[in-house]
Amino acid sequence: MEMGFPLPMDYFKNMSVKIKAVAKQLPKYSRTTEEIIPFLDAWLVGQEDRFIRKVKKIFEGAAVDKRFSIMDPIEVFAQTSFEERNDIYVREMIALGESVLQKALEKAQWQPSDLDYIITVSCTGIMIPSLDAYLINKLKLRQDIVRLPITEMGCAAGISGIIYAKNFLQSNPGKRAAIIAVESPTATFQLDDFSMANIVSAAIFGDGAACVLLSSHGDDSGPEIIAEEMYHFYDNIDMMGFKLTNSGLQMVLDVAVPDTIAAHFPAIIHPFLEKNKLKIDNIDHLIFHPGGKKIIQTVEELFSGLGKNINDTKEVLRLYGNMSSATVLYVLERIMDQSPKKGALGLMLSFGPGFSAQRVLLKF
Repeated sequence: MEMGFPLPMDYFKNMSVKIKAVAKQLPKYSRTTEEIIPFLDAWLVGQEDRFIRKVKKIFEGAAVDKRFSIMDPIEVFAQTSFEERNDIYVREMIALGESVLQKALEKAQWQPSDLDYIITVSCTGIMIPSLDAYLINKLKLRQDIVRLPITEMGCAAGISGIIYAKNFLQSNPGKRAAIIAVESPTATFQLDDFSMANIVSAAIFGDGAACVLLSSHGDDSGPEIIAEEMYHFYDNIDMMGFKLTNSGLQMVLDVAVPDTIAAHFPAIIHPFLEKNKLKIDNIDHLIFHPGGKKIIQTVEELFSGLGKNINDTKEVLRLYGNMSSATVLYVLERIMDQSPKKGALGLMLSFGPGFSAQRVLLKF
């Protein structure tokens, strides 16, 4: 779009950005919780019986029926170096990323050359150049495509990517963007770490990939992004994240996460909605990241009596576990597949290291 005069800021504020399509891709290995228990027995040999029972109870009570992985469980529970695991991560993330981007493009009936902006999201391994560079070569994306890799925002990064893409597209009418989230928490499993953080992480997390396509092109349809905002918790830097050790990325996960989220929840939700002249009563679909069973229970308690549910969030956790940044996009896909009524409102929410919360308001 070419114009010979300066455009008012309201022109860009009113530019419609829509979600055209969402796709998911799961890795080839999977095990049910029941099938994982024998691997725990082998891993925990030599530990106290009471501790072993506690670990099994954590897995069985995690509200996760099945976990997918880029590695066979035998590899997950094997003594491998950080280099060996990261090599597997790089290889499989490229394969998953290519597959899920192709799926999303097919859903949208777009060509690879239609993309103007590519955001890749992952926090569970290290690769330089980042995934987007590989995808540019494999799918022959345009040579002038704008790249943005996001590597340190954890579970919140799927929504962060949507926020960054939305701002780019709002300033660039007639453009299209892809956000590809690929995660392998199982690649970060620490064989010699018997801390609760490592055990709880192994119990609730799984591997997976997702892609969401956004557009400011007038011909594209889909739910419109009405508003977006980040919320940063002060003085909670050490609550969640990874510590880089000689054996790999070691999970940092404070037991206070659910209670901390609960304490901040009113400030996270209500002012954001009020800025958009809305209340929680006006929201038809809660598209929340399934951080884990305790966080889901916390959110359900907060919404009890309001006639709202997070059933799709619970179902994604049950079917796949927490796949870090990709997980909330699985919830979004489920909601979009239900063909919400025209004008229905959706609220996306995820949490991640920092500590932070990311929110997006959708109009279907």
